[in-house]
Amino acid sequence: MEALILLGLLTTGSAAGVLGALFGLGGGFIFVPVLMLAFGLAPAEAISVSLIGIIAGSVGASTVFVDKGTANVRLGLLLEITTAAGAIIGALIAGLLEDWILMCIFSAVVLYSGIRMALNPEKVIEPAEGSDGRFAFGYEDDGGKEIRYEVQNVKGGMAICTAAGMVSSMTGVGGGAVKVPLMNLYMHVPIKAASPTSSYMIGITAFSGAITYFLAGTVLLEYAAGIAIGAFAGSLAGTALSKRIHAKHLRRYFSVLLFAVALLVLLQAGGIL
Repeated sequence: MEALILLGLLTTGSAAGVLGALFGLGGGFIFVPVLMLAFGLAPAEAISVSLIGIIAGSVGASTVFVDKGTANVRLGLLLEITTAAGAIIGALIAGLLEDWILMCIFSAVVLYSGIRMALNPEKVIEPAEGSDGRFAFGYEDDGGKEIRYEVQNVKGGMAICTAAGMVSSMTGVGGGAVKVPLMNLYMHVPIKAASPTSSYMIGITAFSGAITYFLAGTVLLEYAAGIAIGAFAGSLAGTALSKRIHAKHLRRYFSVLLFAVALLVLLQAGGIL
């Protein structure tokens, strides 16, 4: 592999890793179009390499977020049951169906979520007295203050995560664009916990889909290695940067990023990317 190509892969991976760790998106919305446009990969090859990069970024971010306690491991594993199942289904049917309709629906959902996150204030429900505590969690913010919250609408969240897993596997986006707004808006998980939890989850989701692509022989190992190294390093930088961003600002930046993701997926659905 030429040095210039390797440098490009490392740079792409690092940039996506930073954004992925900050917002819990995984970076697939950067990986797929860049790999197709700048490196000339076929769609299936770009998606498979993207999934490898998402796994690496998730591992890097999760080592920090889990240690800090901001990533809700219990909730993440619960939602991952349906998300991983959706990812496997999506990978199996990716080559059988026209997916532009799914991409358009995905873009509409992401756009709606972005508008809601920009306009609606965050609603965190503290654990009620006498509750069984099964879905009551807490973490310390960057100032040392304990934030307590109780997860709502768990069954509905698990059902929606099935669709998120399918979209992740079929488009290479990573699913975080659905899961973070889902947790924050619908399940009332604070954004400072929702994004790290998504970062933890997307690695498992991407692994489920990547296995299928690997067995099909569509993973370009040299490209995957360059992207993975960059994504891992970038994710560590992203976790450090997340400490300096207030939750209110993080939601605002996240909504802007959702608009960009919706546009990129629409361009991909229209064959422009």
